[in-house]
Amino acid sequence: MLASVSSAVVAIGALGGTIASSSPDGSALVPTLTAELLTEAVPGLSAVGEVRAETLAMLPSPSLDEPTVLGALDWARAAVDAGADGVVITQGTDTLEETAYLLDLFWDRPQPLVVTGAMRSPQSPGADGPANLLGAVRAATAAASRDRGVLVAFDDQLHQARWVAKTDSMSTGAFRSPVFGPVGRLVEGEAVYGAASRRPAPVTIPDPATRLGGPLPRVPLIITHLGDRGEVLDLVRASAPDGVVVAGFGAGHVSAVMAEAVGRAAAVCPVVFASRTGSGPTGREMYGYPGSEVDLVARGAVAAGWLPPVKARLLLWALLLAGRRDDVAAAFADRGAP
Repeated sequence: MLASVSSAVVAIGALGGTIASSSPDGSALVPTLTAELLTEAVPGLSAVGEVRAETLAMLPSPSLDEPTVLGALDWARAAVDAGADGVVITQGTDTLEETAYLLDLFWDRPQPLVVTGAMRSPQSPGADGPANLLGAVRAATAAASRDRGVLVAFDDQLHQARWVAKTDSMSTGAFRSPVFGPVGRLVEGEAVYGAASRRPAPVTIPDPATRLGGPLPRVPLIITHLGDRGEVLDLVRASAPDGVVVAGFGAGHVSAVMAEAVGRAAAVCPVVFASRTGSGPTGREMYGYPGSEVDLVARGAVAAGWLPPVKARLLLWALLLAGRRDDVAAAFADRGAP
């Protein structure tokens, strides 16, 4: 715990990632730094408020999974219930856009929950982790951040978890919100927001004992491609998934042959189609050829709207976890809209 000159209390949970990585023997980076070490290395952090730091995991972000994220959610809820004014989660950037959105789907507290990380390790010249962590703590303790759900703080920008994406593999400015842009900025240590953002109501999540008592939903994500004949989707369907998301061309389109496979899958489980472009929504009624948005809906598939494929998958996964299989179309119509 760090000494403080502010009455604000912020809980910081560390999951690993580049922000917590080092190369002790001079080789490639691996996560090694605890939450306490991360916070001790940030100048000015103690002036923001009382910091309660805890290491939740020590993983590279590709190894994070839904149970780990749900564990972080439980920890964040408990931290707020114990008096924290805001919560920060640090992790690797590869899956940050997904974990932030999964947390956002279930976050049911008015207190801010902010996710951040780093593109450069603490040992690198110009390491961005300390600045990102300080910005995240400032956002998490700001009154203006309340009731905004989960935010991502990166490179002095604040993004809604629903829209943010990692758009560059190496740049320190890797995180952007295509089309809609960031919702705020950190200016001279203050979280500054523009207009209020619409946030759908949180999904009601089963308690830990219930959700850990049985298998979690299986929701594969399939990306279509030139000449796709639907063989992979048919193989996935044969494995009896709980749902499937298809990342389609353009506004969510697939080939005529793939469309037949979509229909076969939609007859046995929820199928959602999204756009693989990285920006823009699925179509509604512009095209009517086999494999178009009109055709896929007629075959029983659900359009993801503005949600990109990875977030469409998480929404479908969350709905199935919550026992809302019959509510998939309505939920996507709501949460897939701006």
